[in-house]
Amino acid sequence: MKSWAIGINRTWGCVLSREDSLLMRAFGCPQGFLGKLGGLIMAGTNRKCAAWVIDLLDVQPNDKVLEIGFGPGVGIQLLASPAPAGYIAGVDRSKEMVAQATTRNKKAIESGRVDLRHGSVASLPFADNTFDKALAINSMQVWPDAVAGLREMRRVIRPGGEAALGFTPYSGQPSSGLAETLTAAGFAKARVVERDKNSCALAIKP
Repeated sequence: MKSWAIGINRTWGCVLSREDSLLMRAFGCPQGFLGKLGGLIMAGTNRKCAAWVIDLLDVQPNDKVLEIGFGPGVGIQLLASPAPAGYIAGVDRSKEMVAQATTRNKKAIESGRVDLRHGSVASLPFADNTFDKALAINSMQVWPDAVAGLREMRRVIRPGGEAALGFTPYSGQPSSGLAETLTAAGFAKARVVERDKNSCALAIKP
């Protein structure tokens, strides 16, 4: 998987090459057979990073947590474990990923602990100040407007709540500039940590 996403994000709305178009259908906004295959790949490649980011967020048993761009639902599955009395929600713009994640988290959804929705970071279907924490794994680099998306993320986090942006080496997202982007979106105390070639930007809603 090449580091392709940054170029796509910078040229959003332009005509993509055939290779980038295929990659978008597999990983950026998974669709069809390529989307199913991409979901299987992401379930493996993103798991370690997702577990690390969730650990950094220190999720508590009663926390309300949102994941944006949850993909095949591995992060949602990992979030449900440390928050048995909480509420785990997710939004993804790929119907294929909503289907895969729903299958993976069927029991938690049926119990009411997990709520997965088809939607976009541009307009999150939740009220202001709903969540204690929010995260995105290998997602922000394909948002049409990163700052606007982060502002929408900030809107649904309660004051004092925390946001985390995790990236694997395959994302193509450099760690430089992440703290500044979070600050531009209205977050405070932004910082970046790295481990095993993965990076995570963390910040607080003031």
